[in-house]
Amino acid sequence: MSLQVGDKAPDFKLFSTELKEVSLADYKGKKLVVHFFPMAFTGTCTTQLCTMRDSFGYYEGMNAAVVGISVDSPFTLAKFKEEQAYQFPLLSDFNKEAAQAYGAFYDEFVFNLKGVAKRAAFVINEEGVISYAEVLDVATDLPDFEAIKKVVSA
Repeated sequence: MSLQVGDKAPDFKLFSTELKEVSLADYKGKKLVVHFFPMAFTGTCTTQLCTMRDSFGYYEGMNAAVVGISVDSPFTLAKFKEEQAYQFPLLSDFNKEAAQAYGAFYDEFVFNLKGVAKRAAFVINEEGVISYAEVLDVATDLPDFEAIKKVVSA
């Protein structure tokens, strides 16, 4: 079951593309926009993260940070980040713990791939509580970027 607005956000400790451990606690006192995505280098995932890349300045001025999370390795994510010039961290949920904790998880995905993150977006407020939650069952759907902006600016 996915998380709902008002739920305490589950902590995570994941490795970034710089091979540094990043946790939810690192963002305490800031709003955090979390984007889960199925796989690096795929069309809809690239669109999702490029949309965030292109509106990144909007979030910087609002005491908000952005992260992208997938089950790809940190090495794959590093290449993806470099090619697309993402200015926010991409975090590897290689062990699939964060995606499951947030209810953003496919047991089985295309090509019989097991254990892939669903496309999802969450906004976590300064106190670590979910203030926006959207988990998409159709992998080609995109999150509601305008709704995310409204929640962050509120």
